[in-house]
Amino acid sequence: MPKKFGDLVYTPESASGEAISKVETHTPKIEAPDQVKSGEPFHVKISVGPHPNTIQHSIRWIEVYFQEDGRAFNPVLLARVHFEPELAEPEVQLKLVLKKSGVIHAIEYCNLHGLWEGRKEIKVV
Repeated sequence: MPKKFGDLVYTPESASGEAISKVETHTPKIEAPDQVKSGEPFHVKISVGPHPNTIQHSIRWIEVYFQEDGRAFNPVLLARVHFEPELAEPEVQLKLVLKKSGVIHAIEYCNLHGLWEGRKEIKVV
């Protein structure tokens, strides 16, 4: 039976075998406050690495999603950024405004090592 798409995404918890050695260099790092005020803007930074940035081996894109507490259909796509090898480093900065708590998910694609996910819970008060 074929795997579900979600089973193809590596996380620090699910990595096994050779993938364990890739956790530090491939899991998106999300820098954001743990708690924010409802309706007030705040900054989020997502980065990957250190990681090679060559045509043969590089991070090609990052997608950022928000899984909002209580929302019937999740997640909401916040951004998708493509990176040109050798010219653009895998780092994204966003300014968000949330009204409800939830989880930010960042998915990145490495052309050699596949899809990797990082996540951060954000509490809205």
